[in-house]
Amino acid sequence: MPPGPYRRLDAAQARSFDERGFCVVEQALSPDEVAEVVAEIDPWEAKVERVLESAPDGKIFIARAGEISFTTHLVLRSERLRRFCAGPLFQDLAHDLVGPDVRLYWDQAVYKKPGTEKDFPWHQDNGYAFVEPQQYLTCWIALTDATLDNGCPWIVPGLHRRGTLRHWMTETGWRCLEEAPDAAPCPLRAGSLVAFSSLTPHATGPNRTDAVRKAYIVQFAPEGAELVTPQGRAPCADPGRQYPVLVGGRAPA
Repeated sequence: MPPGPYRRLDAAQARSFDERGFCVVEQALSPDEVAEVVAEIDPWEAKVERVLESAPDGKIFIARAGEISFTTHLVLRSERLRRFCAGPLFQDLAHDLVGPDVRLYWDQAVYKKPGTEKDFPWHQDNGYAFVEPQQYLTCWIALTDATLDNGCPWIVPGLHRRGTLRHWMTETGWRCLEEAPDAAPCPLRAGSLVAFSSLTPHATGPNRTDAVRKAYIVQFAPEGAELVTPQGRAPCADPGRQYPVLVGGRAPA
């Protein structure tokens, strides 16, 4: 990670990210900002849920009707979210944790529905799509309180320094660890976020409450990052959804 000085993080947060692979930013969004983001996401997530309900067995890849939905590329659908993902909060975090030249890599809402008993397995984000440089930034934003009861993130500290681990496919998604005795829960109040490396193993637990646990995941990669597949390499620079967030440490013109 960049050596500082930092715009958004304090020294303890920067040290935690470097040594443990994650840090928490409390009250990153105001209640009004949370409400605006939720209002933008909810209608699109409702459409995704209807598609899942009509799919065979109510499943598409790892999304399951009535349990867990993934609403991707919202910046292509909402100008409000497009501005949000390139706003001062993420410009600062990208500066502090990625570098001076940064693009949005991915955005998606993940809604875990009431009564979802299955966990989301231990994985690294770079285990879903292999990107080089391997370490990019994930910001997991709580849009509702994320608690031990409704599926808050759990994180394994320190393993981000081992690079991308071997993953294998399970019923609920890619998995890189059978167990994680050193894992730490990361409950978050609505509006707070946990920032972690794409190499940090993490998981979420069941939602045993009667309310939807809502999260928005926004990821940032350094300029020049490439997606590596068996077919070759492709730049992470889709002009519609992987737009610059920082150029030379500043907002793009």
